[in-house]
Amino acid sequence: MVQHRSAHRQSGQSGIHACFLAVVCCHLFSPCPALQIQQFLRLAQRGTEEKERERALVSLRRGLQHPETQQTFIWLEGSMRTLVGLLTSNQALLQLEAARCLHELSHSEQSAVAEACLPATSYLLTYLSGHSSDFIELCLYTLGNLIVESEAVRRQLLPQGIVPALAACIQSPHLTVLEALGYALSQLLQVKEAPELIIPSVLGSTLPEHILRLLQPGPKLNLGVAVEFAWCLHYIICSQVNNALLISHGGLSTLGLLLLDVAGAVQRTEDEGLELLACPVLRCLSNLLTEAAVEIVGGQNQLEDERVLAALFILLQFFLQKQSSLLPEGLWLLNNLTANSPSFCTSLLSMDLIEPLLQLLPVSNVVSVLVLTVLCNVAEKGPAYCQRLWPGPLLSCLIGTLAFPDIEVVGQSLELLQLLFLYRPEAAEDFLKQSGLQVLERHKEEAQLQDRVHALQQIALHR
Repeated sequence: MVQHRSAHRQSGQSGIHACFLAVVCCHLFSPCPALQIQQFLRLAQRGTEEKERERALVSLRRGLQHPETQQTFIWLEGSMRTLVGLLTSNQALLQLEAARCLHELSHSEQSAVAEACLPATSYLLTYLSGHSSDFIELCLYTLGNLIVESEAVRRQLLPQGIVPALAACIQSPHLTVLEALGYALSQLLQVKEAPELIIPSVLGSTLPEHILRLLQPGPKLNLGVAVEFAWCLHYIICSQVNNALLISHGGLSTLGLLLLDVAGAVQRTEDEGLELLACPVLRCLSNLLTEAAVEIVGGQNQLEDERVLAALFILLQFFLQKQSSLLPEGLWLLNNLTANSPSFCTSLLSMDLIEPLLQLLPVSNVVSVLVLTVLCNVAEKGPAYCQRLWPGPLLSCLIGTLAFPDIEVVGQSLELLQLLFLYRPEAAEDFLKQSGLQVLERHKEEAQLQDRVHALQQIALHR
């Protein structure tokens, strides 16, 4: 969970309450018993000085970092009512500390704790329209945490107007508020009932166009904000509620340009945070491209073949060096780009990107399958494409992948060989010269592969 970053400055105390709080400070990071919680709340509510009341809430907040204290707090009669009363007071410092206490409660993984916070949710929503960016940020993170833990909280927040409240926040000039908003919205979009109850409302609001605006590349693009909203867009797209709407708002072109921007940034800087943005952007593009309504070329949905492919291969090399677990994300996009587009397949060949693609084969079985699938996309486009694939290093690489123990890798290799033999019969002769039949023999007893192995043997021998 995201922690609030502001620190509260403490000053000196006097009198009996100072002695009481001094003892507490020795145990700031220990669970608080019920009596101590009651004392904190009583002092926060009825202390004679505002600073004194504020310090009591600071001590309570620190105690609420412990699950035991959280459980004790919610079962104490009147505790939440007192905290909500402080949250709605007309003293800004007390309001802020009360909100911080709620924030600590929102970190609990117990739904009972989240549900105990229900009386505060309407106030948290109301304060999103306030003037203090720090307070709005805190309310957003707290709401985001509560959303995850309790369906009851979500059922209450929806009719209270959480979607319109978030839509109003997205026009804030404060980056910290926008990042917190992205967090809260992403939490809301991930819940199980989101496709039916939440995403249609989000799509019917101004949020989609503002999300795409915040993802437009340029000097105003902020990495933290962009990461949060790219994940929001990913959850919306995965729901498949109305991806045509996102495409009509220019979602495909915006994401394509953002991909180019991220690839350019990777070349200029060692900033390790860039992969955090690259991952959701790749997923969004991949999933939007599966929509039947998408025209890969033409109008606002145009993706320029060579620029997109160049950017994608820059990212693939970056992932290979820095975080190989992200390679499948880039390869899924490459698969979706080449599956139904001869022009992208042509660009892949004309830009000599086959060898860099083959170099990824040893990384993992998942990566191997995706690389081979992309190559199948190219080969199935016909003889002219297979002529560009062979001769070259492809055949020897395929003989190597046939030796893999993974059935899925071998199966995809067999499919690619079959396409090559169909459109370039000369490849079968070369396959025989490189002892390909002996490699095939290893798999003739595999139930899932034996039919394809037999068919390939017959094609090679009777070409």
